[in-house]
Formats: sequence, C-alpha cells, structure tokens
Amino acid sequence: MGLLLRALGADFKVAFIQFIKAWKTSEDKSLAKIQEIYPRQMHMLKRGKGFYHAKNHPETGVTDAEHKQAALTTYAYAFEIATSGKYDLVIADEINNAVHDGLLTKTQLKKLITSTKSHLCLTGRDFPPDLIPLTSITTNMQKQKHHFDDGVLALPGLDF
Repeated sequence: MGLLLRALGADFKVAFIQFIKAWKTSEDKSLAKIQEIYPRQMHMLKRGKGFYHAKNHPETGVTDAEHKQAALTTYAYAFEIATSGKYDLVIADEINNAVHDGLLTKTQLKKLITSTKSHLCLTGRDFPPDLIPLTSITTNMQKQKHHFDDGVLALPGLDF
C-alpha cells in the first residue's frame, strides 16, 4: 500500500490487481476513497476466490477448480495490463501465494516478470528463490508470530 501511495503521489498510473481476497475488506474502503482522488491514475481489479484450503472460512465451499480458474483469469488480465505499457506500476497482490499454492505456475510468474513493460510489484508469501535474479528489489517479510497460529483466522482492520 505504501508503494501504491508513493506511485500515485509521483503521478504514476497504477493498476492494483488482487489474486486472493474475495470478500469486502477494510482496505477496499480506503482504496475506493483513494481511487476517487486519482480516478485517471488508479485502476483496481479483484478476482480472487478467497483463501485457498482455509478451514472455517466463508469461501471454503469454493472448489479447487474454481480457485484455479480465478487465478488463471486474473493472471491473464495482469499479464495483459503489465505488457500493455499503459501503466507505470502494476501491483499483483498475493500472486506469490497463488504460485506457491499451485494455482499458477512458476513459469507463468517468470513470464510475467520478463515480459512486463511496467514496474511490477509481486506480493505474497514464498516467492520462488530462483527467480530473485530477475527482480530489481526483493523484500522478505517473515512472520514471527500471528494470531492465526492461535486459531484466529483474520481480524478486520488488522488482516483485512
């Protein structure tokens, strides 16, 4: 979100594409307000089906095939946007989770990285280490402790 704000402040045209979250989140409310301020600079797309293989979550009725199809459709859109040259920055939110979970392939991720005409930000856990040489900046945010470990799935305002 910090990168998104910096890019908009620098007059970048930004596409923010979410791969996982399907439900209404607190960040959606904030992003909608930001989009009102930057209507010509910011584009958002949310196509995920929710947490993959999460127990006790509203999206648990979604099949593996539906999760995979949503990831593939979102990837195709992200690829089109990133290779179009129409955006200065494309943020593929939680795409790394989709690759790690097998919804997308590492080959698809590599193709996105090597084909983009935009600055590209790929978020989520477990980025493939062998693709790091293809990046210009790599940050690893590692959880030390999280209330999820105690059985709390997600809290409004903190996790979504």
